[in-house]
Amino acid sequence: MFAQLPPALQHLHLPLRLKLWDGNYFDLGPSPQVTILVKEPQLITQLTHPSMNELGTAFVEGKLELEGDIAEAIRVCDELSEALLGGEDERIPQRLAHDKDTDAEAISYHYDVSNAFYALWLDPDMVYSCAYFREPDNTLQQAQQDKFDHICRKLRLGAGDYLLDVGCGWGGLARFAAREYGAKVFGITLSKEQLKLGRQRVEDEGLGDQVDLQILDYRDLPQDGRFDKVVSVGMFEHVGHANLPLYSQTLFNAVREGGLVMNHGITAKHVDGRPVGRGAGEFIDRYVFPHGELPHLSMITASVCEAGLEVVDVESLRMHYAKTLHHWSENLENQLHNAAALVPEKTLRIWRLYLAGCAYAFEKGWINLHQILAVKPYADGHHELPWTREHLYR
Repeated sequence: MFAQLPPALQHLHLPLRLKLWDGNYFDLGPSPQVTILVKEPQLITQLTHPSMNELGTAFVEGKLELEGDIAEAIRVCDELSEALLGGEDERIPQRLAHDKDTDAEAISYHYDVSNAFYALWLDPDMVYSCAYFREPDNTLQQAQQDKFDHICRKLRLGAGDYLLDVGCGWGGLARFAAREYGAKVFGITLSKEQLKLGRQRVEDEGLGDQVDLQILDYRDLPQDGRFDKVVSVGMFEHVGHANLPLYSQTLFNAVREGGLVMNHGITAKHVDGRPVGRGAGEFIDRYVFPHGELPHLSMITASVCEAGLEVVDVESLRMHYAKTLHHWSENLENQLHNAAALVPEKTLRIWRLYLAGCAYAFEKGWINLHQILAVKPYADGHHELPWTREHLYR
């Protein structure tokens, strides 16, 4: 037994074992469920102020290993961080500049990893956004199809409607809207890998006359009100706080009068954008979503309204995203051998932490996800929406 750890670590009571580079170990509580293998002596001092960013960075760089269930490891590491660091970071983050080149580079970094890698842990339709669990025990595949249907119902999509899909990913929603609702869809992405596979799937399903997928920045969208409906799923997190007014105005100008706009995306806990998770946000910004910024619900709804759209429905899907991420994380953990053949070791370490960590973050309420439905009223102020939500659940 190694008993010369810093005093700050010796008086904790956590289900955690620290195993040292020389084979010795130290239990921080009874019945440890997780083991941190410390591979470098200097990390011991670092563990006395263990932000989630520092712990994550050490894991990504191979300076420590996590033994045990990855979800349990995230929970125990957060308890360690909270015990030694206390509450949340009170710093207000600097606002980031977002131009087309920077955003395209960030999107490529995240989404052009490998289509085969994503296919290991996503559902067959390759849907990389929050699913919708009509029943808690539904499969991920069913929940993603139900998410598509939930969105189409909210948009009151009908045969012949012209739908704009901003950030279309691999085209799952675009194909669903065309196949199941008879819509014509124009989808845009900044990921070349997504576009290649998305177009192939459109062709394979014989939907080429209905679905058109293109590489296009949202700032270059037509502004002539040609679309009947607009949907943006998991995209506005990349827009940046400074560009939210431009983003909202662009969607307003793209949709016709009387048309509907759905924004589905991750939102921040704090109105002022303070980070949460004792460094978890820093880790995500550094390794996963460079230049990503999460606005609070009030910020995005204010921006949408200032652009001239009227918010008519808001729904939180926080727990749905926690469950979605648990599915993704479990799928990846079950495919580690195959994943290691597709991406570098460092990339795989990042994604293991990211998926399990985000599931934990949504469970804890550090972040949320909201679907915001808005309408572009006619000039006299009226719109054609039903009086109740009954149509969503029939």
